[in-house]
Amino acid sequence: MTLAFVAVAFGLVLLVWSADRFVDGASKTARHFRMPPLLIGMVIVGFGTSVPELVVSALAALQNNPGLALGNAYGSNIANIALILGLTAVISPVAVQSQVLRRELPLLTGVTALAAWQVRDGEISRVDALVLLAVFAALMVWTIWQSVYKKTDAFASEMEQKLATDSGPINRSVFSLLTGLVLLILSSRILVWGAVEIAHGFAVSDLIIGLTIIAVGTSLPELASSIIAIRRGEHDLALGNIIGSNLFNTLAVVGVAGLIHPISAGREVFSRDVLVMTTLTVSLFVIGYGFRGRGRINRVEGAVLLASYVGYVGYLIRSVISQSH
Repeated sequence: MTLAFVAVAFGLVLLVWSADRFVDGASKTARHFRMPPLLIGMVIVGFGTSVPELVVSALAALQNNPGLALGNAYGSNIANIALILGLTAVISPVAVQSQVLRRELPLLTGVTALAAWQVRDGEISRVDALVLLAVFAALMVWTIWQSVYKKTDAFASEMEQKLATDSGPINRSVFSLLTGLVLLILSSRILVWGAVEIAHGFAVSDLIIGLTIIAVGTSLPELASSIIAIRRGEHDLALGNIIGSNLFNTLAVVGVAGLIHPISAGREVFSRDVLVMTTLTVSLFVIGYGFRGRGRINRVEGAVLLASYVGYVGYLIRSVISQSH
């Protein structure tokens, strides 16, 4: 059991480090080939920070641990909004200036509703997974269109400034990209093995491990990038990381995992986890969209998000303790 805890700790550290190298290398490589800053920000940075969730969930599905895959995806969404965005807003209120991100907020709400509708019958089938991946493909087309025709968005401007300070030779960028990808796969295998061993050792479901330890661990890249962005005054980058990550988790991560192995979801997934995820997503839409002007997530709202995450994790822990007695 000690080895399993060491594997999870080591796997998480290596996962976060390799994810940072992967996203950094991908961003610089894309910049070298003159990709639009908005496309780099929305696809490579926004979606790229969720590559850990994708690799971990895909490996979990391949090893017949679909509960871990689903818990990782939905748990990361909950952690991204309640823990990461909440903490970021407490450090500094998040102003939403980008029109592109304001359009993505209702889109994220709709995608979350689709996820809830699919889980209601207790399973993510391969057909459900294909639907999620089809929606993700359509989202990618829309994102590319936005990057080509939306030239003056605030999100694109922040990304342009960030890329201007992060230049480097192409060979170093490609090396960072490939190294990060290889280590992502390696660290994910270590992490999944340790998580499954811990779940079996304590007679806890893979779902609970995925919702807590693995979800928070794979969300650390979003935490680091959001805090760095908010300290630099790049508010739209901070929010863009969260929105892009949650879209990717809900569509691509669950879609790929479900395509590999249909995912059974107990009633508690719909009545507890999806309910919390949906409530948080709708709350983010309401406070971030800015129906009467520019959207803004203040410190009080950030503290409420943080408190809701503490309450959610506390409820999970209490349910595990009650089941063990």
